Amino acid sequence: MASAWWRCLALALFSGLAASGFPRSPLRLLGLVDGIEVYSTKINCKVTSRFAHNVITTRAVNRGDKAKEVFFDVELPKTSFITNFTLTIDGVTYPGNIKEKEVAKKQYEKAVSQGKTAGLVKASGRKLEKFTVSVNVAAGSKVTFELTYEELLKRHKGKYEMYLKVQPKQLVKNFEIEVHIFEPQGISTLDAEASFITNDLLGSALTKSFSGKKGHVSFKPSLDQQRSCPTCTDSLLNGDFIITYDVNRESPANVQIVNGYFVHFFAPQGLPVVPKNMVFVIDVSGSMSGRKIQQTRDALLKILEDVKEDDYLNFILFSVGVTTWKDQVVQATPENLQEARTFVKNIREQGLTNINDALLRAIRMLNEAQEEHLVPERSTSIIIMLTDGDANTGESRPEKIRENVRNAIEGKFPLYNLGFGKNLDYSFLESMALENHGLARRIYEDSDADLQLQGFYEEVANPLLTGVQVEYPDNAIQDLTQNSYQHFYDGSEIVVAGRLVDEDMNSFKADVKGQGALKDLIYTEKVDVKDMEKALKEQGYIFGDYIERLWAYLTIEQLLEKRKNAQGEEKENLTAQALDLSLKYHFVTPLTSMVVTKPEDNEDQTAIADKPGEVSYQPPQSPYYYVDGDPHFIIQVPEKDDAICFNIDEDPGTVLCLIQDPVTGLTVNGQIIGDKRDSPDSNTRKTYFGKLGITSAQMDFRIEVTTEKITLWNGAVPTTLSWLDTVTVAQDGLSVIINRKKNMVISFGHGVTFVVVLHQVWKKHPVHQDFLGFYVIDSHGMSAQTHGLLGQFFHPFGFEVSDIHPGSDPTKPDATMVVKNHQLTVTRGSQKDYRKDTSMGMKINCWFVHNNGEGLIDGVHTDYIVSNLF
Repeated sequence: MASAWWRCLALALFSGLAASGFPRSPLRLLGLVDGIEVYSTKINCKVTSRFAHNVITTRAVNRGDKAKEVFFDVELPKTSFITNFTLTIDGVTYPGNIKEKEVAKKQYEKAVSQGKTAGLVKASGRKLEKFTVSVNVAAGSKVTFELTYEELLKRHKGKYEMYLKVQPKQLVKNFEIEVHIFEPQGISTLDAEASFITNDLLGSALTKSFSGKKGHVSFKPSLDQQRSCPTCTDSLLNGDFIITYDVNRESPANVQIVNGYFVHFFAPQGLPVVPKNMVFVIDVSGSMSGRKIQQTRDALLKILEDVKEDDYLNFILFSVGVTTWKDQVVQATPENLQEARTFVKNIREQGLTNINDALLRAIRMLNEAQEEHLVPERSTSIIIMLTDGDANTGESRPEKIRENVRNAIEGKFPLYNLGFGKNLDYSFLESMALENHGLARRIYEDSDADLQLQGFYEEVANPLLTGVQVEYPDNAIQDLTQNSYQHFYDGSEIVVAGRLVDEDMNSFKADVKGQGALKDLIYTEKVDVKDMEKALKEQGYIFGDYIERLWAYLTIEQLLEKRKNAQGEEKENLTAQALDLSLKYHFVTPLTSMVVTKPEDNEDQTAIADKPGEVSYQPPQSPYYYVDGDPHFIIQVPEKDDAICFNIDEDPGTVLCLIQDPVTGLTVNGQIIGDKRDSPDSNTRKTYFGKLGITSAQMDFRIEVTTEKITLWNGAVPTTLSWLDTVTVAQDGLSVIINRKKNMVISFGHGVTFVVVLHQVWKKHPVHQDFLGFYVIDSHGMSAQTHGLLGQFFHPFGFEVSDIHPGSDPTKPDATMVVKNHQLTVTRGSQKDYRKDTSMGMKINCWFVHNNGEGLIDGVHTDYIVSNLF
């Protein structure tokens, strides 16, 4: 009979801790099981002066006749901080404790060393973090999960938005969302919408109202309203529930004071827009080809429709060199805008990425425009740069580029950096933007990328004030958050918080100074402290320390942002301040973790397996290599910002060596399959990889991947998984993650990561059948002796392309390539990268080497044929 033991769970906002460690024995994989009824899910939100306090409570019961694993999955905004989590089983509550990350990590590692498991908060999509925890629940027992998080709602395009992800995964008898909003300025608009339900059904399940300072939203769908169809047992509650509101603005500013803390909101309306001098700095390197460059053109054309005639603008394109539309910024007259449209429509991609020269040219252009009075005196300048990669020609050292840009701008105007996709150094773009009074934004590679670009421009399109300074009486306040801003944009809001030196002071005065389009402006707000506190305390349902917590949240957020660019002692001080506040106010931040102790009744459990959401991985800045399709091998060469590709034509059943490293003991082999029969409209036979064998000799570990199943051998013990699973298996130095019917991610330590993509076709297709793609995402942990059809390219190599001329296909030019001391005739073409989108893929331009890669690969392709997968 198994005795009880305690399992420790480290919950960190930025998944800084990784699961590891399972000894040699059959893997026990934890999955979703029948018999668990989630009978209640309640999301209770209280918003006071934009500060949201959210509690998610889920109750479940094990209706089965044996212990079952119950999972609690919640997606919450990335901008929020978790403040508490409790787990209650049969009336016994196990609370979470916020600890310094290093302290929590030690406790976590101790638990892992004992064969126990861990759950983490991980990134999930564009806006969310995913919180996942599980617990074993005895037959007939009940469990309650309660998660609390807080966030400051930011005003965006004239509204505050609360974003809730609804995904109960089953019908829930008592499902409800309750939102209470209290705004001392009074509520002017309030709305709620759901992406997963029709307006007719939403209307009967949703109530919303507001009057004066209070607003209320309630969403309580019945069981029938939750069904995906009248007779279905699955839930249609799967999507976004979004609440938006705004407040009355009879005065441009509002100050609130409670318990010695104050918050100052500032958002004037009705001011004329300050004219802008804009330079768009656009990456047109080879990696921007295809959909990216088309979406960029589409977005710029749309932006040109919204540019005002008082604005001045220019475009700078960069690849190997720098190209400007005009020598200087020009006014947005109808004639110039028409000329600009023609220029944008003709933007084409080419070459490498010279970020340094492009930005310095833009800065020089704006400086000259101001110095030579080419633009209105009361105008403001901004640079918007879009890039999808890292600097790889000209000055390419990130620190030196940052230094050059910082010295050239000298704090005169902001730099906004937009990073297109994931294959770039986003921290470099963010640091450079922050130290130049701007911000960075990731543009996700998706069908709406052009709308993301337009949306960012709309945020900065209407500056109402520049040089904004928020001032308070000398020696009256302390611990002030940021109080100076280069711009105030229409639709946004400036929020400043702090502490009163004298809590017994009777009156409070705040001034906001800024430069408008026509004149300098001063806004003064005077508050009777005692009357203010008395009025706010009369509101019964408001949590009384909300301003203090808002101040702490805002202070931590700004300290963490400053910390990104700090060095040495300054960084240590900022870290210490943010850590102290995180611990004091119980916020899970990048510096802290929450440790939850939970009971477990199986001391013999040795596998570590949890069920996170679909795992996203970041394509690296280093080279990547893959084989997919018929089978197309693609070798990306970052030094050239280009790629080489080749095919291998062999009979079905042939096994090819893809990677072999005698030092690390890692081997990857792939077996070729063919179509069910030759396609009637094709002259050539189609072949693919249908099986992969991955071996770690050092770990005595093997994985066989087919289109139907995944088999893992830990020593001699096999474990079989299905592509229908979503699971994570980890042991010391190994992680295997299966994302249901999409892909699997295999990592060996910190230097080797492979991704296997599953391609599924219609089962009754007369010709095609399912196949696999294999991607090497990280290879820096492999030795210099690595070989194989892919492995031989892990070592740096160069090539030169010349004599580009028309080929037999007018859309695919031929050229001469010199590589590995061979001179080859190659053809410009493209292949697909299916890591993110298994149906459509992303086009990758490459130089195609003919005849089974002859002259590119070492030896001939038959040298890589092996007898079996292992």
